[in-house]
Order: sequence, then structure tokens, then C-alpha cells
Amino acid sequence: MLTLNNTRNVAGIEILGDFQDLDTLYMSLLMIIGDEGEYGDYEGARLRVLGVCYDIRHAFQGDREFEFVRNGMDEDRMRMLEMITPEKNLYYRCQVYFPEAFFVTIALNDFIRLYAKKQAKSATCPLLDKKNLWDTHIATTRLFQSLVMSCVKEVVMEPSFKRILNLMHKDYTWVDGYATQYLDMLNIRYLNIGDKDERAKALSTTVKRMVEKGKEYRQIEEEVRAMARDHNCSVEDISLVEDYPEVEW
Repeated sequence: MLTLNNTRNVAGIEILGDFQDLDTLYMSLLMIIGDEGEYGDYEGARLRVLGVCYDIRHAFQGDREFEFVRNGMDEDRMRMLEMITPEKNLYYRCQVYFPEAFFVTIALNDFIRLYAKKQAKSATCPLLDKKNLWDTHIATTRLFQSLVMSCVKEVVMEPSFKRILNLMHKDYTWVDGYATQYLDMLNIRYLNIGDKDERAKALSTTVKRMVEKGKEYRQIEEEVRAMARDHNCSVEDISLVEDYPEVEW
């Protein structure tokens, strides 16, 4: 069963599941975000989702962490079923920084909408069209989003959780053309908070800065776009100079 948990030091969220769980999530996310350049200005957001997909894929390939999880079998049940089976299943695990998880969760709203429109081009309400209503990839992606928010609810107070929900729901189509270098800055700033309780308190402020595109964001966006013009490249090719700190998840 696909499972998401908060990491011990609230640095982010861990994605946990068996091979089939993670492979299904990986393929659904890939289908939802489409091919390179398919959705125009959403390429920056698409690359951030791809970053999560990269870690998920390497997890179920055995390149990340793993653990054995009890599967409900014991000696009595094996005796009753007259069979011998393992008592634990192999689960693979990878982690995502909290600000990154927020951004990807919000961005997936747009990608689901774009994917649904592609599937049912003539529909007035594509998400309710028969081609999308029971779509496996949409359902799997929605499950992932809901599990992210369940993790958030576990580490913040109820008023903070309500603020986060409002911020993430308000005008969520802002991710198109987003200068994701600012997301790197938010990741680094969040990870540099040493105490896990202080990290939890900082989550609502982090989301607020992410979605409101304030003065700090606009300054970084202008600098990134100017640098992209000077070097005749896309904004996605510009990287933040500051390095990520070592993380104790």
C-alpha cells in the first residue's frame, strides 16, 4: 500500500511502498505531466514533478532506502492456510523536501486539469467526462496529493493547516511560468531551520511565500529571466548559486 510519512526531523515527506505501489505512482505522474514542451509555460513545474519521479524510480530500482514491513502473516495463519510465506514485504523509500512537496502537490492540480482537457477536448467539464471520471492516473495522483496533505495535518496546528489549505487552493494556476529557482531558495531556507518544531511552525509561512509571488520572488524571477536572455537559454537552465545543506531527514 502506498504510504507517505513525515520524516523524523520534519525535513520533508517519505514516500514508501512496494515495487508495484511506487511503479504505479511513477507511471501515473509521468502520464499526468505529459511530454517535454507539451504544456508550454508549465515546463518548470513539470521538471519539479519529474524530480520526484526520478527519486521514486530510483527507490523501486533499489538505489534508495528500503525496509521490511509486516504483511499480516504469522505462524497461525500459515498453518490455517497450509502454506509457508514471508511475514514481511519489502518496501522501498525515498524522501521529498517539504517545500518541494507543497509545490508539486499544487502543480499537479494544473497538470490534472491539462491532462483531462487533452483526454476530453470537447467536454464542457473535462474532469467529469466519462474519459476522465474513472481514470487510473488521475485517481493515483489524487491519492498522492491527499497523502501529502495528511502528512501536513499531522505536524501543524489546526489553524495553520486551515491557512495552508486556503493558500494552496486559492488561484492555484499560478505555477505556469513559475521561476522554480525561488523554490530552491525556499527549500534551502527551510532546511537550514535546525529544530523540527520550528520547521513545523514555518510551513504555513513557506507556502505563503511560495504562492503569493511577493517582492522577493519577483526579484529572483527578473534576475533569472535576465540571465536566461543574456545566455540565450531557457529559464529552466539557470541554477541557483547557493548549495543545499546536508539533511538529517
